[in-house]
Amino acid sequence: MTAAAMQARAPQTPRQSADQVREILIVDDHPLMCDALALTLKISFGLKNVRTARSLGAALDGIKAQGAPDAVILDLNLPDARGAEGIVTLRRQLPDVPITMISADMDSAMISAAMAAGAQGYISKSLGREALVDSLRRMWEGEHVTPEGYAPDQADADDAAKAELARRFATLTPQQMKILRLICQGKANKEISYDLSIAEATVKTHITAIMSKINARRRTQAVLLANTVRLFEAG
Repeated sequence: MTAAAMQARAPQTPRQSADQVREILIVDDHPLMCDALALTLKISFGLKNVRTARSLGAALDGIKAQGAPDAVILDLNLPDARGAEGIVTLRRQLPDVPITMISADMDSAMISAAMAAGAQGYISKSLGREALVDSLRRMWEGEHVTPEGYAPDQADADDAAKAELARRFATLTPQQMKILRLICQGKANKEISYDLSIAEATVKTHITAIMSKINARRRTQAVLLANTVRLFEAG
């Protein structure tokens, strides 16, 4: 795929120029992909510091220890996060940092979910070096970049609703996100209590808070809302 094979949504006011991106965090559990991408970025952008993490948890620990990077490249499927969960979680920690989702999955619904959750762009792992570099440069200058041929399945109003829903999920604490993930897996409070080694009463307290934050009345509704923004699954 060439650089022409990527198209941008309407550009935003740039937060920074691409030349101001000096430190990047790559979150990908495939060592060869991660190392190859890091080398490509170092050569193409003259970067001296490219941080890497093999999981979402490791990325969060790195951000806490080393501070915020200038940009993030995030794999869609990680050992501890699938679907839009990675974007939603990182957006809470990095509200102004451009986050690029990278994946072999070009499903339109997944792309829509990632963009609604706050991704600056969504690119294919099959991109050549020239197209990859061009796409990242455009994103770092403020554009929203998506694959050529991508067309949102729903109307713009629905996209706005999904974005608002993603923002609500971003208010969940890490523990609440874990509990919601287990709820979506169909686990009862007693099972969640056992899995997380916390009291069942604590589970119930967290669930009450989750329901309040995402404006859900029942567990089934919470699952439906999570599925709407593809929070825990890649499709």
